[in-house]
Amino acid sequence: MTNIGYTLLTEQSGPRSLVEHAASAERTGFDFAVMSDHYFPWLHPQGHAPYAWSVLGAVAQVTSDIELMTYVTAPIMRYHPAVVAQKAATLGLLSRDRFLLGLGAGENLNEHVIGRGWPPVNVRHEMLSEAVEIISALFEGGHVDYVGSHYRVDSAKLWDLPDRRVPIGTAVSGPQSIRQFAATSDAMIAVTPESRLCQDWDRASNTTGDRKIGQLPICWDPDRDAAVKRAHEQFSWFAGGWKVNSELPVPDSFAAATSYVRPEDVASAIPCGPESGPIVDAVSSFQQAGFTDVALVQIGVDSDPAGFFAFVREELLPALRPAER
Repeated sequence: MTNIGYTLLTEQSGPRSLVEHAASAERTGFDFAVMSDHYFPWLHPQGHAPYAWSVLGAVAQVTSDIELMTYVTAPIMRYHPAVVAQKAATLGLLSRDRFLLGLGAGENLNEHVIGRGWPPVNVRHEMLSEAVEIISALFEGGHVDYVGSHYRVDSAKLWDLPDRRVPIGTAVSGPQSIRQFAATSDAMIAVTPESRLCQDWDRASNTTGDRKIGQLPICWDPDRDAAVKRAHEQFSWFAGGWKVNSELPVPDSFAAATSYVRPEDVASAIPCGPESGPIVDAVSSFQQAGFTDVALVQIGVDSDPAGFFAFVREELLPALRPAER
């Protein structure tokens, strides 16, 4: 059965709203909630970028059952991996073992702010590989010393560890990143419903039991035209793809890069409007590819949060879950 999650998108909502949305997502019946970790929004109309880890701490206190996850944190520049390990262990405790640490190689948009430039993708993958080693070692307990090409750790130790070792999910986009991270991760994270990703992951990890966690943007609205307009305004950046999006430094860059994207282009890629059918079809593409989990992103949720969560509870989840049995 595919788990259906909700995305707490820090780029489009302030911290108080995100906490309220998390509580609503749990009441609605979502299986898990993921949170983005950005320093900037993709585009100016999104308008937000609170600190994800503070918000997650609050979310852990207003929820009791729903699984929580970062989607994703980059432990390569803005955060040192030893600090990410400490944050993740603390979230594991605050959530009573409901937290999964989602990691990725990051985007220029969020990492350039520390003034160290932006490394090429192969270097970022090297950095992420070392970061996963450091975080995993710290999760085991005891003191950790580490000397790598990119990081050093001197006698680090996590003094507060949850009962359950925090699982690690790693974002991948192709064979190279899968080969690099499948063996050291508990779950795969990807945003495109490609069966090849799931198959390659299973081969590289030597198991078929790992979770594969995808993400699907949608724009529910009783008025389809309003949904298409909102999706175009806030999510035209989505058309660029990861290879482009990871390199652009500021929201103005995304606006320039996607100025050619038309509303109909966005509507062809993102389910928009009041019907559950297109969303069910889009989720099915992830299911058929082999994904075990799909996190929905409601574009512009603050426009009508009560209406959206009512739609999910009364129509969307009943339409999704019988098809899974």
